[in-house]
Amino acid sequence: MRLNLRNSIAFFDLEATGINVSTDRIVEISIVKIHPDGGQEILTKRVNPGIPIPLEASLIHGIYDKDVKNEPTFKDLAKELQLFFGQADLAGFNVLKYDIPLLVEEFLRAGIDFDLEKRNLLDAQKIFFLMEKRNLTAAYQFYCGRKLENAHSAEADTLATLDVFKAQIERYLGEEVEDLQGNKMGVFENDMKKIHELVNEKMVDLAGRFVFNNDGQEIFNFGKHKGKTIEQVFKEEPGYYDWMMRGDFPLDTKRKLTQVKLRGFTNR
Repeated sequence: MRLNLRNSIAFFDLEATGINVSTDRIVEISIVKIHPDGGQEILTKRVNPGIPIPLEASLIHGIYDKDVKNEPTFKDLAKELQLFFGQADLAGFNVLKYDIPLLVEEFLRAGIDFDLEKRNLLDAQKIFFLMEKRNLTAAYQFYCGRKLENAHSAEADTLATLDVFKAQIERYLGEEVEDLQGNKMGVFENDMKKIHELVNEKMVDLAGRFVFNNDGQEIFNFGKHKGKTIEQVFKEEPGYYDWMMRGDFPLDTKRKLTQVKLRGFTNR
């Protein structure tokens, strides 16, 4: 269907070095601008972020340092992008939490105040979550075909979750499972260990401060050492362990950090 537009609307998506709006940088931007008369313009640009692209990010979007080393920086492109966006409304998938904040941050670093006050901001993910509920009541109706009575009673919710879990296994048994990037993760089986491996991210600690890389090594998932292995950081900055142990981090995070540190001593 044709969109009922009073103003142009710019659908856009960003690929970046990571998900930290303050420290990460854009490596690619694509904008599809729709005008009220139905006309459409597309602008796609690769961007040199000025910092290394972590391997974990490159494996997701397929853009490596060599692909952008000769591309312009965001500052070089800022005026062109500002002109292309014009006064258009902004739209995309998960743009409210990620793409728009990162875009505005990049414009500010380039010395441009990218004003949002007079724009409509439209997020297809937010509409998806609003209209297709993802709570237990909705899951019970979807998988079991019944209305959940006494919702938010602990026993009723627990029994409903059991029914949903059984129905999920029956429904998806033998189906191929892919992650959000389309990477194949395995086949859904009636096997608790296999299901565990499918639904749990490769986190080292429960807070996700550390994750496993593709080589099974524990790496930092935050801060200035993001992407580096814990052992590498201990070698480069021994005092970082003490800083974290004194810091306001969960006890589980500190426990896992200590385990890696002690393992390093025993391997010497």
